[in-house]
Amino acid sequence: MIREWSEEALDHRNALLYAMGVSEEDAKRPVIGIVNAWNEMNPGHFGFRDCIQEIKDEIYRQGGLPRELPVTGVCDGICSNTEGDRYTLPSRDLVSSEVETVAQLNRLDGMILLASCDKVVPGMLMGIMRCNIPSVMLTGGYMLPGNVHGEMITLTHTKQAYAAWQEGKISREEYKEIVRNACPTPGICPFMGTANTMCALAEVLGFSPNGNASVRAQSKEWKSMARIAAGRIVELVQKEIRPLDLLTEASFRNVIRYVMATGGSTNTLLHLPAIAAQAGFSVTPELFDILSRETPLISTIYPNHPTNTMVEFAEAGGLSAVLLELHKAGKLEETRGMFGTMKDKLQTAVNKNQKVIHRADNPINVQGGIAVLHGNIGTTSAVLKFSAVDPSVLVFRGKARIYNSQDDGWKALLRNEISPGDVVVIRYEGPKGSPGMPHLETFMAAVLGMGLGTKVALITDGRFSGATGGIAIGPVTPEAYEGGNLALLQDGDEITVDVQARKLTVKVTEEEFAERRKKFVPVHKPATGWLELFRQNVSSAHEGATIFRKL
Repeated sequence: MIREWSEEALDHRNALLYAMGVSEEDAKRPVIGIVNAWNEMNPGHFGFRDCIQEIKDEIYRQGGLPRELPVTGVCDGICSNTEGDRYTLPSRDLVSSEVETVAQLNRLDGMILLASCDKVVPGMLMGIMRCNIPSVMLTGGYMLPGNVHGEMITLTHTKQAYAAWQEGKISREEYKEIVRNACPTPGICPFMGTANTMCALAEVLGFSPNGNASVRAQSKEWKSMARIAAGRIVELVQKEIRPLDLLTEASFRNVIRYVMATGGSTNTLLHLPAIAAQAGFSVTPELFDILSRETPLISTIYPNHPTNTMVEFAEAGGLSAVLLELHKAGKLEETRGMFGTMKDKLQTAVNKNQKVIHRADNPINVQGGIAVLHGNIGTTSAVLKFSAVDPSVLVFRGKARIYNSQDDGWKALLRNEISPGDVVVIRYEGPKGSPGMPHLETFMAAVLGMGLGTKVALITDGRFSGATGGIAIGPVTPEAYEGGNLALLQDGDEITVDVQARKLTVKVTEEEFAERRKKFVPVHKPATGWLELFRQNVSSAHEGATIFRKL
């Protein structure tokens, strides 16, 4: 049995179930929680209302008692470039606590968890690890890309268009047309951003049905997966198969290899270590870099590719086709998940378009899409998604322009105070310094919209949207608030970014840093309630930026 009950405690619970119409016979069934992050402020989660009844019906048909339990499900894009964005990363830890609470308080025998977006999927996975009861996930599928005058657009193009409008390159009406058409359907933004990367993470770890990370939202195929997941969770409960019975270090290595092969989001370096820690494993930035050096980049969609989106990726075979090519090259390890083994998954995998998903012996790049840099700025680590960087600027040198918030840097950019060749430093946006660690998508989207993608670099202790392109380095650790060398940089310092050498350095001696440190006073941004509690307890971004350090 998953849960042990005394007769008195079980009867006490059942009395309350009877109040909601549950029969005495049905109360004997295993209780399957449908942990649902659906809400009307998140297009990535909006489609779950279309399948919830089918999930309930299938669970009941298989012998379980389905009970729906709502949890937080934020969309990062809703609050982008506002104070609300400080809450998005902390919401991941909040979701993990909600999952743990509803599972343990209600003594669930198993869970099917419904989520799609950047912080909700990893938050649910963290909660799954801590509860360690039979659990599966269903992710929501991708939205269709937008289209304006025959050109593919996505949500991130709205920010680029805003900067182009401010520059006078397009009209206000052209800008508004892009806004109106960027997101034509519910679903996850159809680029290789954090949401699609996290859905892939869930599938590679074995928590979601085969193909779930590469399916269109609200499609017949997606609804079929909902029924598959619903039936599977009852089977797992009956067999008492728990997540920590199956996961190994190899499970997490395979996730990293997949992310490297597809140019996935740098936010994986925040989320995967936090998830792994809840399962008792250690995942470090150094492991990411080791696996990046030996894993080829074999598939790119926007922002790593100018026009391909999740539509083309799915048509080519999607996630399983990427895993198949890695397997053929000996780059994948055999693992087990809630839906079977890696070998099981690969049996139905087909690469239908080798121009979209390359063979490993014909890669887009011989190394993976993310690099971890070191030097006297990020003395612990600094992260760069170099698959989204023009190859001509893998070495970039320039003079520092210092700002203590994204808003200051963004306004300076729009005022044309930042010039080609500048290395912009935006600091005090880390997990403690902000607090909350907002993403700096707005600044980099403006850089791209103004045609400066190869001419301006950004270094920050904040984080980026998975859709960010250009020379965007972050998070840098230690963060400025904790006295990292980022806090000691000054306007005019000469900075070098060398991706191939994995170096991020500034032409400042240790003696000069020591002198500057004597005058260091951190910028303290005000926060209350949950954000202040987060600041007091959060770990470094190098360790996953979480208040939950280990299992």
